[in-house]
Amino acid sequence: MDYLMSIPADLFEVIGLIAGFSACFVVLIQVIKEYRSTAPSSLSKTFLIGWLLIYTFWLLYGIRFETIALWLTNAIAICLQSALCLVVFRKNHKKIH
Repeated sequence: MDYLMSIPADLFEVIGLIAGFSACFVVLIQVIKEYRSTAPSSLSKTFLIGWLLIYTFWLLYGIRFETIALWLTNAIAICLQSALCLVVFRKNHKKIH
């Protein structure tokens, strides 16, 4: 644990931003894949909404503790996850009708 405490907080913030932006990129890839695919989505509403709630919690946590790596990347993730929900819900709605 002493090793972790020796790492400057600014470095953790930069690493957190890189990790957060990488996670956002992965969600972006999924949004694009779902948008381009004509096949029904295999993603469940529970999964999609669950991740939206998780990103919201971490956004609020980041705001509360003034951690830019958390609030910034999770704000972006919420936008991307909302887009993913929209694409999947529309796709599955069209499938029903």
